[in-house]
Amino acid sequence: MAKLKTKRAAAKRFKFTATGKIRRAHAYHRHNFEHRSRKTKRATRGTTLLAPGDVKLVRPMLPYGR
Repeated sequence: MAKLKTKRAAAKRFKFTATGKIRRAHAYHRHNFEHRSRKTKRATRGTTLLAPGDVKLVRPMLPYGR
């Protein structure tokens, strides 16, 4: 059977946890922080888990993830 291709755009945006869940970065944490509240800036740090509905879309793009 032929190898499956990974969507490179998805590979750059998502990582797998050790248990196979998919991590993503928070949105709106790149620039224009002057007008954002301190609460918003804190809340968008780090990573979070992908929503279950989005997992169904992302898994086929990353065939060799856990």
